[in-house]
Amino acid sequence: MITAERKPMEEIVECARNFSRVLLVGCNECVTVCAAGGRKEVGLLASALRMHFMKEGKNLEIIETTLERQCDPEYIDELADSVGQVDAVLSMACGCGVQEIARRYKDKHVFPMVNTKFMGASERQGVWAERCQGCGDCVLGITGGICPIARCSKRILNGPCGGSTGGKCEISPDVDCAWQLIWDRMKSLGQEDRYEEVMGARDWRTSRDGGPRRIIREDMAL
Repeated sequence: MITAERKPMEEIVECARNFSRVLLVGCNECVTVCAAGGRKEVGLLASALRMHFMKEGKNLEIIETTLERQCDPEYIDELADSVGQVDAVLSMACGCGVQEIARRYKDKHVFPMVNTKFMGASERQGVWAERCQGCGDCVLGITGGICPIARCSKRILNGPCGGSTGGKCEISPDVDCAWQLIWDRMKSLGQEDRYEEVMGARDWRTSRDGGPRRIIREDMAL
């Protein structure tokens, strides 16, 4: 899932400072799971903003709502009536949601309330870790289900680099060496011989290096 963290309160306050009425929009997908921008977080942030500006002698009116998804036009359209009543929109979705609202409502200021971090998985309660960079040419079937692009600090495709110690990356003792993880996985599968297979030069055009990407499903497009 896409993970995010709420922006510092000081930055959020400055986004709202020049407006008298705003729409605070949450998202019921990824940012709800990582407790950054769901219905609960919308309520908490709205209360915090009201209290902050009340102390400054300003009455900030906030309309609160949470969409099923902010990255989907059919849900963004549900905001039409509310957007018409406010000066700005404060989005608690990932960057995709913020941009979709801005694309749909071109005459409104739209501000992100969270910092989008990465595509990750839950390691334990309250902890999420990066697991995928969306490179567009998945090698997990070759590397035993461990991604060397997202999990190796140097994104090495034929590792290890030689800088690891005790299974930990040289950048930090808290970071696992991705290629140690790959070796352990291969060993558990009885496929140690595959560890020595050399991957060829990668075509990074499938990644972000080729510019903004798009998926087109002709069987679904209207």
